[in-house]
This record gives sequence, structure tokens and C-alpha cells, in this order.
Amino acid sequence: MYKRFIKPFFDFLVAFSLSLLLSPLFVLLSILLAFHLKGSPYFLQKRPGKGERIFRVVKFRTMNNKEDEKGHLLPDEKRLTGFGKWVRASSLDELPQLFNVVLGDMSLVGPRPLLPEYLPLYNEHQRQRHLVKPGITGWAQVNGRNRISWEEKFDLDVYYVQNLTFALDIKILLKSMIKVFIREGITQEDSVSARKFKGSLNKE
Repeated sequence: MYKRFIKPFFDFLVAFSLSLLLSPLFVLLSILLAFHLKGSPYFLQKRPGKGERIFRVVKFRTMNNKEDEKGHLLPDEKRLTGFGKWVRASSLDELPQLFNVVLGDMSLVGPRPLLPEYLPLYNEHQRQRHLVKPGITGWAQVNGRNRISWEEKFDLDVYYVQNLTFALDIKILLKSMIKVFIREGITQEDSVSARKFKGSLNKE
């Protein structure tokens, strides 16, 4: 009952209400980032959702588009601006994903939507993460986020899928607010972005 009916309604109601409530902040950040980055403040990227259906996730941009002399984008750490770093550390870059929730592509809580290029790399256990809608936050995000291994993340994602309840969702939302407040686990120790998943040694 909760998974099929209550959770989708709860997602829409909360996301729609927050979109209205936070609209002044959304507009302000859009203007500041557009001015700071000298371009669109939004970052859109294809991601697989429930059932591996592809949709476009939207976030605030935190990096510029500076290139080297050969026309290639500079490494992430050289394109992440000071203001962008603050936006990312405060998790405000995730704010536009409320619209993804309103549209029904995402949930407030669920496994994070990752890159489509990872789809062929999942084993059968890991593929279960796509049995539910991806979320703005999830069980893996409140239990290590970018400071744990990919295998640990996927195990946590699958645990969430297999144990999805209202109580667990509320627990994740509350822990997420604490994580944002103390800015814990935003990036890995040696990178401004998470390392790419290259496949699991365990293919079962």
C-alpha cells in the first residue's frame, strides 16, 4: 500500500510544496549561478530511473566550461568554482530535482540515479536498485555517500529496495537533513567528484 499509493502521493505533495516554498531561493540561485558561470545555471543529464527507463535529471551547475588549448574540458577540480563548491557542499545543487519528483521521474527517497553507461556493468543483485524510482537522497547517502565503495553503495541501495517502508523513508529524510547541516560525505577524499564505477568483481 505505502510503496504503490502513499509514497507517490507523499512525494508529489512534499516536492510541490517545497518547490513553491523555496521558489525565491531557486530564482536567486539561478540568477547568481548564471552570472557566476556566464551561462545556463542548470545541468541536465540522462539517467536511468525505475525499470531502467531513461529520463533527464536536472541540477544546478557548479562547474564552468573552461577548456585546455586542445579544446578539451579541464579536470573537474579545475572547473569547480568557489561559489559552486559552496552550492555543492550545501547540497543546494540538488534543489532542481524537486521538479523531477513532481514530474514523477524521481522520488524524495531512493537509490541515486547514476550514469546510463553503468547499466551493462551491474550484476543481478545490483540491478535491483532499478526496481524503484531513484531518489534525491537515499540509504547509501546517509551511510557514507561518496566515502564508501561502489559495492557498499549498491548493497545499501538493494537493502532499501527490499525493506522500503514509511518509517525507513522518514529516517532517511531526517538523517539527510543532519548530513546536509554538517556537510558530511559530499566527495571522496581525493576528488571533487565520485570515482566512476567500472564493474564489480562479483557478477552474481
